Amino acid sequence: MLFFTQCFGAVLDLIHLRFQHYKAKRVFSAAGQLVCVVNPTHNLKYVSSHRAVTQSTPEQGGLHPHHLAHHHCHQRHHHHLRPHAHPHLLHHQEAGLHAAQVTPCLCTCPLFSCQWEGHLEVVVPHLRQIHRVDILQGAEIVFLATDMHLPAPADWIIMHSCLGHHFLLVLRKQERHEGHPQFFATMMLIGTPTQADCFTYRLELNRNHRRLRWEATPRSVLECVDSVITDGDCLVLNTSLAQLFSDNGSLAIGIAITASEARPAEAET
Repeated sequence: MLFFTQCFGAVLDLIHLRFQHYKAKRVFSAAGQLVCVVNPTHNLKYVSSHRAVTQSTPEQGGLHPHHLAHHHCHQRHHHHLRPHAHPHLLHHQEAGLHAAQVTPCLCTCPLFSCQWEGHLEVVVPHLRQIHRVDILQGAEIVFLATDMHLPAPADWIIMHSCLGHHFLLVLRKQERHEGHPQFFATMMLIGTPTQADCFTYRLELNRNHRRLRWEATPRSVLECVDSVITDGDCLVLNTSLAQLFSDNGSLAIGIAITASEARPAEAET
């Protein structure tokens, strides 16, 4: 982990250089780091929500676009009070996991108003097959988002497989205030909230001797990407800051996921 932090600046310079030669590839290696090139996708959910509002009839009550865009999230927009647990204790959580698997999970893809429902164990195949979300494996990877200059709303998403679990990384360009786009980056576990508490993720930007790092516990996909962004529980960049760390319209984000250590008092119980 220390080596990753100290060398990340030099790695990013090499990544941007190699990207010029590997633009046709989605995944390549640079200085021992696995790099995934992620192209933006226009967020059709917000477009369809806006159209639905403008076309709504008086009988429909003229729902606000925020409500339409987050119609599948409002029941899960709350914080779970969860005890921390070490990953090797996950086998003691089978009852909670079983309950979560029995309860249908709505589609976690933030790009579309997808009506799919399924159990947690089939979320990954759904994202891969239906929404063509790529999976990158490894505890430490680099997420290279291209075309950062494109207008909002736009999303860059991949799945990250490591430590026996799958995580969903979402980078979103969105205007909270008209004319002022911002970038929001978060990592979510495709698993239960209790399982999510067993991990820590780090997002790191490093360019031209400047470093910016965000470290947090991932949220579960049983919660909602939109809720995480609304809560501000994620890395937030304004346009100027994003440009400071980008190169030729591409932004490289170093990703590292580790298993959280159990707290001594909790480990004894």
